[in-house]
Amino acid sequence: MSEPVLRVIAGNPSPEELAAVLAAVLRPQASVAEPERTSQWNDRSHALRSPLTPGPHAWRASARRS
Repeated sequence: MSEPVLRVIAGNPSPEELAAVLAAVLRPQASVAEPERTSQWNDRSHALRSPLTPGPHAWRASARRS
């Protein structure tokens, strides 16, 4: 006979509690899904402004688009 998969050491769990623990322990591992690729039409990163860097003539660079 094989050894039990799970053994209760203390307490007196109900059959429902044991079923919940077994369902959590023996559940199949979820596979990692790849993120959906979005088209460049939906990509709004081009609308983000690059950060301004302080320094000489930084005010002039602030008026330019990158």
